[in-house]
Amino acid sequence: MRILVAGGAGYIGSCTTEYLLDRGHEICVFDALLNGHRQAIDDRAQFVFGNLEDYSAIDKTIKDFKPEGVIHFAAFIEVGESMKLPGKYFRNNVANAMNLAEACATNGVRKIVFSSTAATYGMPKNIPIREDEPTIPINAYGESKLMFEKILVWYEKIHGLQYTALRYFNAAGATEKHGEDHNPETHLIPLVLQAAEGKRPHISVFGTDYDTPDGTCIRDYIHVLDLAQAHLLALENQTSGAYNLGTGNGHSVKSIIDTVKSVTGKNFKVEYADRRPGDPARLIADSTAAKTILGWKPKYDDINAIVESAWKWRLKFPNGYQN
Repeated sequence: MRILVAGGAGYIGSCTTEYLLDRGHEICVFDALLNGHRQAIDDRAQFVFGNLEDYSAIDKTIKDFKPEGVIHFAAFIEVGESMKLPGKYFRNNVANAMNLAEACATNGVRKIVFSSTAATYGMPKNIPIREDEPTIPINAYGESKLMFEKILVWYEKIHGLQYTALRYFNAAGATEKHGEDHNPETHLIPLVLQAAEGKRPHISVFGTDYDTPDGTCIRDYIHVLDLAQAHLLALENQTSGAYNLGTGNGHSVKSIIDTVKSVTGKNFKVEYADRRPGDPARLIADSTAAKTILGWKPKYDDINAIVESAWKWRLKFPNGYQN
């Protein structure tokens, strides 16, 4: 299959590109390198340097490459920043994404797979979370993702562009070649690994009085290769819809810290602070629909294996992609 990967220089985009290439697909990465890394783009893929705000650039790329399917990763993802700079998020995650959808529809692309998020649910009432849970985002990031999901529904109705929105929970882990290298870093597992490396003086735990067994927040961590598998299955599927992607297993902040200490053999300082506003006590996915309809079969649901893969990548690339 010929697949265009928008945002293929980022964390999940680069890992998915590697996964697709390993399975014989022809890939073109379209990326502006705003947050991604040129070194993260697999040498086997074509690369077009471009920004989705430039409609002519994405239109020409699709005309030239003629993809059968498109995967869209090219979004801004920082929740905190979205609450300070909402315009940045709505421009890129909605308006620029519409350029991609329009170019797909105009050039006869069959299918688009959208990298969405569990943030579309906001503060869910039911755990584990199913796709019929009300979508009431509590930040501009989640709202921007939900808006584009709704836009895709209309592009299918009007233009016949099939879509799949994959609502990730907490992506984690690494492949041998590609891993997580954000600046600034805000995700828990790489932050704790940085503490283990001695690159930060301590790890902060925000809130120890949640209604959970150890008082810290619980999240559902999913290996990036299991996410990659879901994207390929979504491209192959002939229907449209939104699907949750998670393991269905919850791990607390404290348990992640203990796992990192066990995997790395390192000790480091842990500091406890007050809760952050808007952090739900538990976020755990019900991924039954993805397994039933897409045929998704996650392989890496052991948290030790997820953390170990991320640690191995960091040992191999101690300076990230700056190596």
